[in-house]
Amino acid sequence: MIEVLPYQEAQFGEVDALWRAVFPEDPPHSHAAAAVPQKLAVQRELFLVAVESGRVLGTILAGYDGHRGWLYKLAVHPNARRCGIGEKLVRAAERRLAVLGCAKVNLQVRDTNHEAARFWAHMGYAEEPRISMGRNLA
Repeated sequence: MIEVLPYQEAQFGEVDALWRAVFPEDPPHSHAAAAVPQKLAVQRELFLVAVESGRVLGTILAGYDGHRGWLYKLAVHPNARRCGIGEKLVRAAERRLAVLGCAKVNLQVRDTNHEAARFWAHMGYAEEPRISMGRNLA
């Protein structure tokens, strides 16, 4: 049975391996070595893992700034896809954000990741007319 639980630090190695498999082109600031400690310092309860028989099969990170919620790092092990793990992770994160008073959730998908865009559309998310902008402060 798959459970969605808060991340535990003993799961770092599995999360790192999962993210390397699912996000091979992520920049260094998004790798587990940088991102996990940052997330644990802020709203650690919004870092969720999907576990079956003690094995991490998926992750999602969420954040809430008091105005908008965000979802990041939805990752499901390639051999465990299409089993409902992604949906369980998303719905668990949404419930936690709603408890905090979050009324709107945002996320970003790379424009080349058509599979992810289809998944998010299936989950009820819609493309919005926005320009995504960012600046690296490091």
